[in-house]
Amino acid sequence: MKAGPTGHVSAQHADSALGLNTRICRRDFLNTALLASGNMLLKSPAPNQLLGQRPSWGGYSGVGDYAGANGNTEEVMLGGHAVRDGVFKIPSTAVDTGEVFDLVIVGGGISGLAAALSFKDKAQPKQTCLVLENHSIFGGEARRNEFMVDGQRLMAPQGSNWFAIPSSVEQFYQRIGVDWREFKYQDWGGPPPEMLLSRSSYHHARQLPSPPNFGFYFGATFGRRPGMWLVDPWNNLERSPLSAQMRSDFAKYLTRYIQGPIHKSEAELRRLDTITAEDALIEQCGVSREFIRLFVAPHEAAARGLGPDALSGAWYLRMVGRAGDMQRHSFPDGNTGFPRHIVKTLIPDAIPGRHTLEAVCRNRVNFVALDRPQNQVRIRLQSTATGVEHEGEPGKSAFVRVTYTRNGKIYRLKARMVVMAGGGWITKHVVTDLPSAHRDAYNQFHYSAHLVANVALRNWRFLHKLGLSGGRWFEGFGYWTEVRTTATFGSDSRTIGPDSPTVLTLVVPLFYPGLLTAEQGSKGRRELLSTSFREYERRIREQFVDMFSSSGFDPRADIAGIILNRWGHAYVNPQPGFMFGKDGKPAPGDVLRNAPFGRIAFAHTDLSGSMGHQMAIQEAQRAVTQLLKLSA
Repeated sequence: MKAGPTGHVSAQHADSALGLNTRICRRDFLNTALLASGNMLLKSPAPNQLLGQRPSWGGYSGVGDYAGANGNTEEVMLGGHAVRDGVFKIPSTAVDTGEVFDLVIVGGGISGLAAALSFKDKAQPKQTCLVLENHSIFGGEARRNEFMVDGQRLMAPQGSNWFAIPSSVEQFYQRIGVDWREFKYQDWGGPPPEMLLSRSSYHHARQLPSPPNFGFYFGATFGRRPGMWLVDPWNNLERSPLSAQMRSDFAKYLTRYIQGPIHKSEAELRRLDTITAEDALIEQCGVSREFIRLFVAPHEAAARGLGPDALSGAWYLRMVGRAGDMQRHSFPDGNTGFPRHIVKTLIPDAIPGRHTLEAVCRNRVNFVALDRPQNQVRIRLQSTATGVEHEGEPGKSAFVRVTYTRNGKIYRLKARMVVMAGGGWITKHVVTDLPSAHRDAYNQFHYSAHLVANVALRNWRFLHKLGLSGGRWFEGFGYWTEVRTTATFGSDSRTIGPDSPTVLTLVVPLFYPGLLTAEQGSKGRRELLSTSFREYERRIREQFVDMFSSSGFDPRADIAGIILNRWGHAYVNPQPGFMFGKDGKPAPGDVLRNAPFGRIAFAHTDLSGSMGHQMAIQEAQRAVTQLLKLSA
């Protein structure tokens, strides 16, 4: 690398060494004119730093059905902020579609689609349903990124990643044609000995103890220049640059984790709901706060949004523990398979071909089929709900007015019932006649952001040379990654080895221990929305160079593409008091799920505090059942 006149490496040469100037699939920037057109309905221009003057915010978005739909796109984000800020007014030019649906569902993620299927199964044949989805494709966070690397099609999850067996919703899996027994994974195709690979993007990172081919990386923070990889760390902690106290805490935590959740009385859970999970861990495990913030917090922030310092002790201790005999499975694209199978069940010709795992995964969506008038259930994409309100007094109203924007125009229609299946952060702004008790409940929900980066590689020899398939680190950008074996019905190759192209997924939590729960979420969103694609790309490449250059990693040759998925409200963060309420008030989720508000029911996963697909399905089924009882 060539140094400049001051002795420092020039920025141009540094960028070249990182591969930032290489012509690969990564700079398909959002069109500035498109972003500006998405702002046409705002009363005043959006902040310049989020519009045309930052055309690199989105970056490359992949190929296939999900191209242009990586994370919360800038256009969708701006539309949501306009709703939040109350800038949408229904003009006299609003188009009345004349449509009247028996049920309108706001949100086309797993919860919204599961609600549509529940309605179809229980409703009369002539009753109709419309799903409004603000993105260009259904699925919510259960969407995928696709790459073409050296002639092979690779898929990776944008967010929602894996599912477990046994499951509380196995009957639902059967209903949509998903048989987990048919999941077969790529065989080892590399040199002996065979390396155990994960079925998801973070199985081994969360499996304690992790397998021998997993490692910890210790860098400058630990006095290591250059850094070092510790292979099979749980059996080699004495070789780590950790203090004796920290190694002792690792052992205590591992013992507690393997023991699994301890069943507690309701009285004890109520007590634990008054303190943070961090304080509960110190009390229950005897570990130090320093250990929790070094080791536990990144894990939990990646899986639950924030670290234990900001979460309810009762809620957290209920969620953690060893999985026992649980089997983990993942579609080739994470949990994207679930919304695709639901849509195939709702509208058979929406995805051509037979209703098999392979056809539903690999065949392209027939977008024209989604919103045909003859469908009992219709799905209307790129449609942002801006207002939902009863006609007249909610308890006596026969209809709900629904207003939405699409392609720069404002539309309105009627529904006899509505399920709000989007996140609570926007629902409280969309339902304009929401009563004060419901609004107060929604104000107790806090959300954190995170970033999912998918890095397509031409091979992963540099990991294999270290004796690793994945690992985690304690400084810099991200905190872990790992190679996964893919379900064969969605992969071009039946085998995988170090010479195979693959996608490494980095979940990058945005958390700041010590700040209040709401403050951490706000700060994370600001960081997520103000950082350009190029800056994030630079951090990824620098992190990989730091950790892997000693084993042959070359960012210019090895990286085939990078896709970023920005999720501004990725997780609800159940703070102390979330489970049982506080200050004499009921738990916020109970207020919203115990009964519908007039003809409107709420079905997003936030209500349970657990933003997994199982809860999405269960909340959807509950909401539809409540509404149908009212209309019976």
